[in-house]
This record gives sequence, structure tokens and C-alpha cells, in this order.
Amino acid sequence: MPRRSFVALAVMAATCASASLSQSTAAGYSSAAPIPMADGRWDLTSYDGAHNRVLVARGDSVTIVDLASGSARNIGSIAGGHAALSVPGTSTIAVTSGQDNTLRLLDGASGNEAARIAVGQKPDAAIWDGTSRRILVMNAASGTVSVVDPASRKVTRTITVKPALELPAMVGPHLLAVNNEDAGELDFVDLAKGKALAPLALTGCDGPTGLAYDAADRLTLSACANGVAALVDVPTRKVVKLVPIGAGPDTALFDAKRHRFLVPCGRSGTMSVFAVDAKGGLTPRPEVKTEIGARTAAIDPSSGRVFLPSAQFMPAKAGQRPQAVGGTAHLLIYAPT
Repeated sequence: MPRRSFVALAVMAATCASASLSQSTAAGYSSAAPIPMADGRWDLTSYDGAHNRVLVARGDSVTIVDLASGSARNIGSIAGGHAALSVPGTSTIAVTSGQDNTLRLLDGASGNEAARIAVGQKPDAAIWDGTSRRILVMNAASGTVSVVDPASRKVTRTITVKPALELPAMVGPHLLAVNNEDAGELDFVDLAKGKALAPLALTGCDGPTGLAYDAADRLTLSACANGVAALVDVPTRKVVKLVPIGAGPDTALFDAKRHRFLVPCGRSGTMSVFAVDAKGGLTPRPEVKTEIGARTAAIDPSSGRVFLPSAQFMPAKAGQRPQAVGGTAHLLIYAPT
């Protein structure tokens, strides 16, 4: 997707480590030593608590970052990876392969491909539905949701929604919410009935991508391309407010234990933080200084650690995208203090 290619940078993302640490600590987060990764494009990231690892979808593979050893390895052969997630209770890793319209199932131990399942056009984000124990794949070009049973390795249902589907969130036992980047709306899907419901226009929010859900207060936060995030009350289907964030967001996270929303922003190299009060209101907290390019992320719900793939970039030439400096790809780690 265009908004999730390497962000348009004008400067190299070489940041002084000591300055980054002091700024982050002042904002309530401390940074740990980054973990090196292989060079190459990256996209969405997920955390697998059962195996203490972070999964990063890459252009041609999946990076598994072992947090105990601080090491990373690549597995699989993917044609444009967008999302990678672990199938609970198994060693299987599911990854969307956007250029050949498949969902790949990989063995997380051996790295071998166990299945290649045809889904919709340009599969992008994916999410695990714990109620049905299915993988839900957002097909951006065809505007459908593929419901995949990882046990039988089959698509059990295809639900038509609308093209330009972005990141999803489970907002009920059978209710899926999905940002629609082109329409500037939040789409809702009744998974039990297999049909799309009336969408909610995110007025004032251009190009929503990242989406996070606060289950206790039944609030979603959509990260928008125009420097704001839209807070939505799910039961009433209303936009509560727009709040300012950094530039170039692509993910939104919710830390339920600390009751806060987090929005990493790759163009500004920051992470916006919002505390949720007892009445469901948002209070902006000091932003966290990360790195230019750190636009996708995952969170450990127990410790609150946030994991963001990044790299250093060379200044962009006229009319071209910036290129990452070889040997600089890494996983940033920030922990609440």
C-alpha cells in the first residue's frame, strides 16, 4: 500500500542514542539496545507472548526476533509480506503474501511452508479471531475479508466489504472493525452473519490506517494520515474527538494494563501517547522520541514493551524514495518506566 511503503524522508535517520534515551525516559519510556535484523522492506509487526518473540512481515520473508537471546532470523519465501501473526496453541506463523494473493502458513521452528492458501486480491492486514479460531485476512484490492481455518487450511467464508481495507480490530465476540483508507471511514463486519454493517464516516480523518481497541471503554482509535487520530465510541458509532499525533502513522496500539493508546509515527520519528481516564476521555502525554521510519509496532500486553522495526536512511534524491543504509535494520524496544 502506498502509505506503508518506506516513508518519504528528507534526512537520514541517524539519531544520537544517548539523546534518544534521555528524551524517551522523560516521556515515560526507556529504550533498550536495538536488535539487529536483516536488510529489506518491512511492514506490520506482532508480538507472540507464548514464544517470547516478535514477528515482522518482510518483503520476501518473515523475521522472527527471539527476545530472550536478542537474535533474529528470517524464514519463508514470501511475495510481498504485509502481516505476520502466530496461530495460538501452535508453532504456526501465518503471513499475508500481497503479490500472489495468498496466506502462507509457516512452521515457526523449521521455517518450512506448511500451506499456501488462496485469498482475495492484495491481502494486507490480518488478525486472529479467538471466538471462531480463524484468521481474518483483509484483502485491500478486492475489498473482502477472507475467513481462514488454519486447521483445515481452507477459506471457510469470504465477506464482501469495500476496497482499501487497512488494519482491523476485534471489537466484540463476532464484530470486526476495519479502517478504510480511501473512504476515510471505519467499516464494521458482523462475523456471525457474514456481512458488512453500516460504516462510520471518520470526519476529519484522512487515510486511516492503524487501529487500536480499548475493550474496557469500548473505544477505538484510528491513526490518520493528516496528523490526527480519531477516537470512536463503538456502541454509539460516533466519533468522540480528533487528537493530534505525529506524521506518518501506520499502527495504533492499546496498552490495557496501563490504559493508554500509542501511535507510532514514522515520518516524525515519534510515538504519540494518550492516557484514557475513568470516563473514557483522552489526555495527551509527552510523546516518545523513536526513529524516522519506525511506523509499525507491536506491544507486549504484560510488560508494556513496544517493538518497532526501523533502519537508518540516506537522504532521498529528487523524485525518489529514500534508501535504507545497508546493515542498519533493527528492532527498537521501548519499555514504560
